[in-house]
Amino acid sequence: MSNSGGDCCGCSSLCQLLFEYDTPRIVHIKSRKVGLINRLFQMGILAYVIGWVFVWQKGYQEFDTVISSVTTKVKGIAVTDNSAGVRIWDVADYIIPPQEETSFFVMTNMIVTPDQEQGHCAEMPGPSTTCTSDRNCTKGLVNVKSNGVQTGRCVAFNGTVQTCEVLAWCPVENDQTLPKPALLKDAENFTVLVKNNIRYPRFNFTKRNILPHINSTYLQQCVFHRLTDPECPIFRLGDIVQEAGENFQDMAIEGGVMGIQIKWECDLDQLWSKCVPRYTFRRLDNKDPDNNVAPGYNFRFSKYYKSANGTEIRTLIKAFGIRFDVMVFGKAGKFNIIPTMINIGSGLALFGVATVLCDIIVLYLLKKRFYYREKKYKYVEDYEIAPNATLECDTP
Repeated sequence: MSNSGGDCCGCSSLCQLLFEYDTPRIVHIKSRKVGLINRLFQMGILAYVIGWVFVWQKGYQEFDTVISSVTTKVKGIAVTDNSAGVRIWDVADYIIPPQEETSFFVMTNMIVTPDQEQGHCAEMPGPSTTCTSDRNCTKGLVNVKSNGVQTGRCVAFNGTVQTCEVLAWCPVENDQTLPKPALLKDAENFTVLVKNNIRYPRFNFTKRNILPHINSTYLQQCVFHRLTDPECPIFRLGDIVQEAGENFQDMAIEGGVMGIQIKWECDLDQLWSKCVPRYTFRRLDNKDPDNNVAPGYNFRFSKYYKSANGTEIRTLIKAFGIRFDVMVFGKAGKFNIIPTMINIGSGLALFGVATVLCDIIVLYLLKKRFYYREKKYKYVEDYEIAPNATLECDTP
């Protein structure tokens, strides 16, 4: 029986919890302190809704992201004077390949190995290629870092060093010494015309970075400048690197990657002419003085031809240079009643937060919190239950 009584008490507490209902009650508190706190919360929420949501974030607009296409055209002439003689370099020589999608590469330095032909020659000295006799060389061995296939013979590389002989393009490339300063140091004065067409499909809006007031005469003589010509689409390569906080001549030795960023932020509720591109520049490859392993940007290519006796010969070029990536991003906004009403409704709902915060301060932080709590909550018993009666649960 005692167990049944305990169960009944526990069940009674559960029944009281389940069969209770809380209804909101309005208590009008005549207090300057509480009233000021409430108004401060409301003013903060109102400032957030108007200032941040509608003015800064333009919560009354719908938005679309940009779709773009980019083409580039580089111009400039460079002169080199070295052991190979004086040579003129134009666009066809230093832009490799001639066209890329949203990027272009400008060769600024190189290691040239001329007149290579397939045959037998000594490999470059290294931990796995230096030898003292044929026993140190393995016939048919191919190493991913070698220039060819070993023949099994140990031959003289120079007067003091012997290396394993390889079947390869001979003479093999020696890329241990990089020209300093860069051979094509004049590339700093090259210019590039960037043509960018953008579209916002949701609003059927199209534009390009060659603005309507730019004519052919202006385009032939202008060069982008942050203050005097901010809308000119022709950029000097040295200025691009300088604005990114780098030195062009230092970067030209081993190469690197630069970013040309075009930002289109358009408010289509304003005039069409106010939608204009903004250009910024930054270096994209990692430049860490504490970890300078495999720096810069380079690759190899070759030019083939045949000698008078029909032997195939090539000139191997290890090209160092700067790759410029053109990155276009942005968004456009235009008034729409749906996001406007959604943000107005959300703002009105936020005013309930002021009430919650004021209740916390009034009921738990102020000196008169117990007095306010008595006025805030009122307990009412069901009129069908006697004042001193308790709910009982049926027992089996």
